[in-house]
Amino acid sequence: MEGLRDEEKDVLQYIERFAREEVKPLAREIDLKEEVPQKLIDRMKELGLFASYIPKEYGGYGMSFSFLVRAIEIISSACPSTALVLDGALTLFGEPVLMFGSEDLKKKYLKRVTEGEIGGLALTEPSAGSDAASIKTTAVKDGDNYVINGTKIFISNGRLAKFYVVDVMTDPSKGYKGISTFVVDADTPGFSISRDIHKMGIRGSSTVELLFENVKVPASNMVGKLNEGFKVVMETLDAGRIGIAAQALGIAQAAFSEAVEYTNQRKQFGQLLSSMEGVQFMISDMATDIEAARLLTYNAAKKWDMHEPCIKESSMAKLFASDVANRVATESLQLFGGYGYTVDLDAERHMRDAKITQIYEGTNQIQRVIIAREVIRELKS
Repeated sequence: MEGLRDEEKDVLQYIERFAREEVKPLAREIDLKEEVPQKLIDRMKELGLFASYIPKEYGGYGMSFSFLVRAIEIISSACPSTALVLDGALTLFGEPVLMFGSEDLKKKYLKRVTEGEIGGLALTEPSAGSDAASIKTTAVKDGDNYVINGTKIFISNGRLAKFYVVDVMTDPSKGYKGISTFVVDADTPGFSISRDIHKMGIRGSSTVELLFENVKVPASNMVGKLNEGFKVVMETLDAGRIGIAAQALGIAQAAFSEAVEYTNQRKQFGQLLSSMEGVQFMISDMATDIEAARLLTYNAAKKWDMHEPCIKESSMAKLFASDVANRVATESLQLFGGYGYTVDLDAERHMRDAKITQIYEGTNQIQRVIIAREVIRELKS
């Protein structure tokens, strides 16, 4: 746990116990019922997880981003749907408010996050996924308010969130330079959840479509400056990608650990699977991949803590860790043979959960574009 303060290391021990003893036993039920039980959310609140990353001046504990990344990794190893509740609340809602919000916004909303109220990010639209600059949801000035109209889709923490960071067009003529960002409370008139979205993996995470019909939001709820919301979006995603890398790491570690344990028990042709050279090669490759992904993820988190530019590092971490999660989940299922293809074991769930990490917070194809752009820019500078 290099780079963490002693108190952060101590708290992570409690989180490991929580994940092992309270979250993991419910993971299959969460997957089947498509819902994270309130008792687990309440326990995360009791453990101070929602307050962990929030600075002390806003009611939190002021722990590092590196701590948060490890917490997400640990909980994801038990149930990534549960981890996403925390990840979304802190990296997708808390982080943009922390970075760009006014003092009034920080005091109003971050205190509520520390008390266990959950936030979300509403960016993606039916016609704007990887191309975040093509959003169509608009906000029109009306006195001291803005009136928002439009639709957002694939919104994590959908039915849990009490408030959202919402990206809208305030000047469509300017393209991405006309985007602004607001905090919108879920109980605002005109705001509604139009449907739930059922998914292949991380099924316990509430994912919804949001509808904005003449939703009136105070101008004071703007996060950052008018028409400078694209910068808010991009920097929020830099942090969010590190969180997804941590989630992918947790999934990979769980799939790998369960498979290796099985190979030390299962005999074929009179010997343990783990004694067979071909199986050992698979174990070796997976272990190396996971460790490399962990180093990339922790390095990106460290740079974020130090307020250093980490666009390239966060994209590398997300790209590599999510690809590793998918490779490891697939190979781990293979080690279980036919049993791995059944719902009797968690191998198939890990495989389903892993896939989304290659898609959200920017597809891995987009991550490769970002990494190449940053590498070329560095060479020219």
